[in-house]
Amino acid sequence: MLKATEAILAELISFPTVSSDSNLDMMAWMADRLEHHGARVELFADSSGAKANMFATIGPDVPGGVVLSGHSDVVPVTDQVWHSNPFQLSERDDRLHGRGACDMKGFIAAAIAMADPLAETPLKRPVHLCFTHDEEVGCMGARALVPELQKRGYAPRMAIVGEPTEMRIIEGHKGCCEYTCRFHGMEGHGSAPERGVNAVEYAVRYVTRLMALAEQLKTRVPANSRFDPPWTTVNVGRLYGGVAHNVIPGFAEVDWEMRPMQEADAGFVKEALHAYVETELLPAMRKVNPAARIETQVIGEVAGLEPLPENAARDLVAQLTGNETCDVVPFGTEAGLFQEMGMSVVVCGPGSIHEAHKPDEYVSRDQLSQCLTMLEGVARSVAA
Repeated sequence: MLKATEAILAELISFPTVSSDSNLDMMAWMADRLEHHGARVELFADSSGAKANMFATIGPDVPGGVVLSGHSDVVPVTDQVWHSNPFQLSERDDRLHGRGACDMKGFIAAAIAMADPLAETPLKRPVHLCFTHDEEVGCMGARALVPELQKRGYAPRMAIVGEPTEMRIIEGHKGCCEYTCRFHGMEGHGSAPERGVNAVEYAVRYVTRLMALAEQLKTRVPANSRFDPPWTTVNVGRLYGGVAHNVIPGFAEVDWEMRPMQEADAGFVKEALHAYVETELLPAMRKVNPAARIETQVIGEVAGLEPLPENAARDLVAQLTGNETCDVVPFGTEAGLFQEMGMSVVVCGPGSIHEAHKPDEYVSRDQLSQCLTMLEGVARSVAA
């Protein structure tokens, strides 16, 4: 099974499915292989027609069963120095290198390798293979797919999201909310700043308020927080605006994110910012230019994975791996979206998050082998 998984991984890595590019060729290849093994495959194209999600089912058409989930997109290799072709699998010291090797084509390859033995097993409940696009840029694919699955009445009992955790069991992670805020003021000569509306100035005031809220979030930590850091975090990733020293900038833009550890924190920040914009920033801007405006674009709001006292997916994976220790992590996944569908969800997959996105990204054979052992156990569980 390991050799088959490696061969599949080599194929998957050969598709350069960077988030900015199409994933259709990889999806077509996987669909053809899964259909050959009797899977019922549905592809869900995005609005551009250049990308797709996949939901494939092996086993009976009944509620319950398990979802094996992974994202097809990878981060760019631009300006990275690799010791081999990033889109060609290479082996060094039992490590399999290539872009996406651990994040997360290794898990996808293992799941696809299981299609043949699953098809030959008299399953009592289905195994679903869920592969999405654009996870790396805001879980866009999964956010579009979940409503489609709900429309079709799919009701899996649990999901295993195979992000690279070194096969550790992850039962919780923070959410991820990303925004772009645009400030439209009024240009003018720098010698008369009161005659213009300096968009950069108002963007800076906005960021200052945001940073003050970030400090307040540190006081809202529940006593039982297991995250590191234990509070909801805020990060300003980019501030852009202006054209010259002596021109009042009429436009500015701020990219920022927060990683809420609890839903109430996200509401606290958004409500405070909305009030600040409406009662302070906009009135001041419109005294000079009534047409001034501030626009906030939601890039993505992805739910966190909430640790729950009862979690069938966590318990199953603990039984199959022999690892009863469960952790939480600060990075985000698609797991919270499946939890919102009513599934019990766990994150567990081969490779290390510390190798993801780096040059010479890799997954070890040992990690892939451990993953296959877990998935073989999943197959036994749905056949019992």
